[in-house]
Amino acid sequence: MTDFDQVVERRKLLKGAFALGATAFVASAVPFGRNVFAHGGIDFTPVAANGLDTITVPEGYSWDVVSAWGDPLWSGVPEFNQKTRGTGESQEGSFGDNNDGMALFDINGRSVLAVNNEYCNRPIIYGNRVSKLPENKDDVRKGIASHGVSVFEIEKSLGGKWRIKKDSPYNRKITADTKTEFTGPAKGHALLKTEEDPKGTTSKGTWNNCGNGRTPWGTYLACEENFNGYFSAPSNPNASLSAEHKRYGVKTKDWGYNWVRNQERFDVNLNPNEPHRAGYIVEIDPAKPQSTPRKHTAMGRMKHENCEVVVAKNGQVVAYMGDDERGEFLYKFVSHGKFVEGSSTNQDLLSSGELFVAVFKDTGRGEWVNLKDSGMNPAERSVFSRIAASKVGATTMDRPEWVACNPHKVEAYCALTNNKNRGKEGKNQPVNAVNPRAGNKYGQIVRWTPDGQDHTATGFKWDLFVMAGNPVVGSGLSKGSNNITPDNMFNSPDGIAFDSMGNLWIQTDGKYTNKDAFEGMGNNQMLLANPETGEIKRFLVGPKECEVTGITWSTDKKTMFIGIQHPGEKNPNECHWPDGGNSVPRSAVVAIKKNDGGIIG
Repeated sequence: MTDFDQVVERRKLLKGAFALGATAFVASAVPFGRNVFAHGGIDFTPVAANGLDTITVPEGYSWDVVSAWGDPLWSGVPEFNQKTRGTGESQEGSFGDNNDGMALFDINGRSVLAVNNEYCNRPIIYGNRVSKLPENKDDVRKGIASHGVSVFEIEKSLGGKWRIKKDSPYNRKITADTKTEFTGPAKGHALLKTEEDPKGTTSKGTWNNCGNGRTPWGTYLACEENFNGYFSAPSNPNASLSAEHKRYGVKTKDWGYNWVRNQERFDVNLNPNEPHRAGYIVEIDPAKPQSTPRKHTAMGRMKHENCEVVVAKNGQVVAYMGDDERGEFLYKFVSHGKFVEGSSTNQDLLSSGELFVAVFKDTGRGEWVNLKDSGMNPAERSVFSRIAASKVGATTMDRPEWVACNPHKVEAYCALTNNKNRGKEGKNQPVNAVNPRAGNKYGQIVRWTPDGQDHTATGFKWDLFVMAGNPVVGSGLSKGSNNITPDNMFNSPDGIAFDSMGNLWIQTDGKYTNKDAFEGMGNNQMLLANPETGEIKRFLVGPKECEVTGITWSTDKKTMFIGIQHPGEKNPNECHWPDGGNSVPRSAVVAIKKNDGGIIG
């Protein structure tokens, strides 16, 4: 079959799906230039793609750093040291590395940020070492302390800029050393028991938290993703690992963190159940800094991206979750109990419920299948959710990332970032309507509407809101959908979120080579989309080699907070954001405002 024939066949396959969301694929393109994009209270002149080592925002907007990796949360903790990049002790009192998902909470009139610190850039945090890796126990301690969740109050300075409020009673670090509790069907099960925790009821720490969620009762949800990269087996490098461990990517060699040097629990040969204790949704109460975080096994174990929580019309809580790996699945949790405003019972809603996985049909219809149908018992399908989902025939997806629900209508969106394995022989990931491109370089965003306007419904209809692509150098489906133009093109949608006015914000974590298939795309970026028309315009471009991720707003909606993660990740000597000069690149939370003081979400 020729390339042209393949394009024709795929277009036939997609015809039904396109028909469902025609507005998304025939959206008129506003020419780039001085044309102002206005939707949902936000107006701006789109910015051009670029490869600059700074943040670019539209005219009339400005940005400022709120907190960067290594900034102290308490008095007495030293400021970030550009030469040593800090110590284990200083990092335990400072903002962590590689911030990702986040949420702002108004607690007794105070603004408290909860921010995921997904991982550490080893060549940067250990840039003072010859190997660019941890070389002693304190290096490992520093790495552990750079992970987890940083919770801290922020306030406006005299100049109106947001800054960390040191010594706030709400400031807190939650790391891989912090005690957590299990809830749900796997709590106390043999799969979670270890020598350190023979009852299988408590766990030590949380790490590699990617996206996030927030509950209607005011708590924060951190989402454990690539937990597997921290386990190794120095006691027996040739150990034979279980099929379950292999399905979750656990190996006898870690990714260079060497946590096993300080803590034997990371030796999977000696502690084969320890990996079963990571990969969950972790609930944190930012209003109670002494509270113990809880890992909710009922919501499944996977490489969680984010957790989008909504209350269905009958009061049940629904949480949508993507498993961010090539060929994995999209999930939905439905609580057994119902949300009641102000009730103390709300805290148990994520501990008990049903877990479903999505099946997308080429007709434009879909179905949520209960993992009960896998034949596995409740604890097994909680710990091995991927295996249960495979048993019930879930649709393999192109790396399901963030899910976002429209606050003004019953519909949801999921970013499918890319998938080099789609259509590849032996990968069992065939091209289909929802994943229409073999070797998918660019990614797409799928949208679905639950039957009966009810998030608890098992049936839904779906379409593709956008297929990212490059209309300048691409052909066929590589050009992207009709709402992609030379002036708004992007690749690898990752973080997505709605603001209060119904705007859909799209953040990217993809190729920034600006060459070949990615020519003209520049650095990673953030765009604004109109969900009604499909129109998309570029709002922001990040610094070199970063990911743009994480989004939340101040209580008055006059400040948008976003994350800049891993600037200079591959060439740290060529990136000096945000401090400039010859400084070390640092991940950071950034505040964006309208210069006229207007609403921005």
